Amino acid sequence: MAQFGGNPFFSCRNCQNPLALRDDLVSKKFVTKSGAGYMFSHAMNIIVGQKEDRKLMTGVFSIADIFCSNCGEVLGWKYVRAYEISERYKEGKFIIERAKIAKEY
Repeated sequence: MAQFGGNPFFSCRNCQNPLALRDDLVSKKFVTKSGAGYMFSHAMNIIVGQKEDRKLMTGVFSIADIFCSNCGEVLGWKYVRAYEISERYKEGKFIIERAKIAKEY
């Protein structure tokens, strides 16, 4: 994990573009297409794609894929809306696939 303004951060594995601060890491317990995923409360240097409803393991959500703003790599998704009340805590948060971010040091 590198430093960004004195704060540890995660970066794009493909181009090292800073994506999220360590302080914004909410959970490491998410599952994505490629395996483990991390939930962040904020993300930077990303492009948010079109929102769409998608059925995930915990229900149906309105989500938008997120891409690295530098290299265009698909990183994961942003939760736009949760239809289940118990899942509303995910709204506005970002899931980044562990395989898409630089290794922690």
